[in-house]
Amino acid sequence: MCGIFGQISKIKVNKENLNSLVKHSEQRGIDSSGLIYYEDSVYKIGRADYNIEKLLKKEKLFNSKIVLGHSRLITNGLGDNQPVVRNNICAIHNGIIVNEKDIWEKLSVERKYQIDSEVIVAISEEHLLQNHEVSELPNKILSLCRGVVACALVLPEYGKLLLFSNNGSLYVGYIGDDIYFASERYALDQIQCIDVHQIKEESLIIDIPKAEKKLHITDEKIRNENLIPEFQFNKNEEKLLEFKSFKEVNLKRCTKCILPETMPFIKFDNEGVCNYCHNYKKRNKPKPKEELFKLVEPYRKPGKELDCIVPFSGGRDSCYGLHLIVKELEMKPVTYTYDWGMVTDLGRRNISQMCGDMGVENIIVAADISQKRKNIKMNLEAWLKSPHLGMMAMLTAGDKHFFRYVEEIKKQTGINLNLWGVNPLEQTHFKTGFLGIKPDFEEDKVYTNGVMKQLRYHSKRFKAMLESPGYFNSSLWDTLSGEYYRSFMQKEDYYHIFDYWTWEENLLNNTLINQYDWETAIDTSTTWRIGDGTAGFYNYVYYTVAGFTEHDTFRSNQIREGQLTREKALELVEDENQPRYQNIRWYLDTLGMDFEEVIKIVNSIPKLYNEN
Repeated sequence: MCGIFGQISKIKVNKENLNSLVKHSEQRGIDSSGLIYYEDSVYKIGRADYNIEKLLKKEKLFNSKIVLGHSRLITNGLGDNQPVVRNNICAIHNGIIVNEKDIWEKLSVERKYQIDSEVIVAISEEHLLQNHEVSELPNKILSLCRGVVACALVLPEYGKLLLFSNNGSLYVGYIGDDIYFASERYALDQIQCIDVHQIKEESLIIDIPKAEKKLHITDEKIRNENLIPEFQFNKNEEKLLEFKSFKEVNLKRCTKCILPETMPFIKFDNEGVCNYCHNYKKRNKPKPKEELFKLVEPYRKPGKELDCIVPFSGGRDSCYGLHLIVKELEMKPVTYTYDWGMVTDLGRRNISQMCGDMGVENIIVAADISQKRKNIKMNLEAWLKSPHLGMMAMLTAGDKHFFRYVEEIKKQTGINLNLWGVNPLEQTHFKTGFLGIKPDFEEDKVYTNGVMKQLRYHSKRFKAMLESPGYFNSSLWDTLSGEYYRSFMQKEDYYHIFDYWTWEENLLNNTLINQYDWETAIDTSTTWRIGDGTAGFYNYVYYTVAGFTEHDTFRSNQIREGQLTREKALELVEDENQPRYQNIRWYLDTLGMDFEEVIKIVNSIPKLYNEN
């Protein structure tokens, strides 16, 4: 996934406008970059594994008539970069093609690279070798590819530039005789383009200078780290992961739900029913849908104009929420994704699959992935020196800027309404409970505000941080500022879809898998948090030390809602709590941490229960 942009001029590109497009493209990622430009009757390509601003300065191409480029968030492998080139055809592509293997089986040309975007150029190569019309190419590509496809395809020998998209993440505008394009409308509005329109249902074919000479390509690689380490199964490592069934651990559990005696602040009555059950208020009680229809009516916009923002992680709840917003509520959304470096390729593919199939634009805000992972590593190293279950949240603090950028996207798009697909049953009181904070049984939202509550939390956490001074590192400001945007910033013009639609797991899973081929994980039976690179590790820690995970709290809520029997819940968590080796390995590899060293420390933490 990346931000793509371009300027096609009669004389030479406008330096100021090009710099503006380049700068905005970096919002989508800075892991690698690429440029296509026309100079001395030759189309030249520069590719680098560093940011696009640096590459632009290196290439010195402001006398060119044509400049196209991308700033990339690394997805689906690191081995190859864009623009992708085959047989003097090149493309820059925003999105992920999720069915690339199926397409390659249909093509006669052979695969050369690992990057999924190659299939776009391969389809083009075969299409032109068969003497089919250039104008038919966009429909041909879009008919074969699933996932988000927003593309600029350059055919130098034909003198054509093709712009096309299946989800609308591509806009075109004009300044005089110059043509500009970008992944988002905001980038073109910033440079005061006119007649800005979305490329979605119809492609745009632009005449460019013909060039018979081969593309001139330069590559530069300076990155030492591997942002997407290749997974290699290691049976000896997997054996290090400990697991005992709930029968072996033999914890006392609530006779109504399945919460164990190690749950913070839990108490049992004479019949063995816990205080979490006694204080539970049903949350999965949707209001009449008609109320939401009335609430969103003032926000609806005419024609094809977008009218709401959907915060979108690619997880099952936001994906099903998007389905309801489009199919039931009949809104015209743009999705927004914040990628902080712990979104797995599985999560990204599901984002691409859903947005491509539904024809929904996806705006991505990507953090500095390298820096975010360094922050996590510093905090994990501090945690390992003084393991504390109440401090596990420090490892996921970097994702809280998700809430900050919602407000930025509202300003950029001019859309105020945002609709959230948050599961009402995802209460995890134990994460702060292990810090010594009592559960607030009165809270009826997943995300809560409150100055006093936050001050109490930070006070408790500060005391725990003193036990391992390594927490006082350069990531602290990122942590605190993210938490400010989540907990203190006033939120307006937003509604929760599952306040009006019942959250039903089977219906949700069946809809996503059967209608959208939504991808599940190979290392777990659950569909919850499978695109989250952190979940496997922190749940392993919780289960190893306390004998339960967030799956136990979630299933307990389902029991209280009448959605599950206690027996079925125990059966499910027996499977869901098993260690996710592949997810844990990915997590530690991305942080540059030694698997064996980390897991041995976790395994040695004193248990909160008596082992049999």
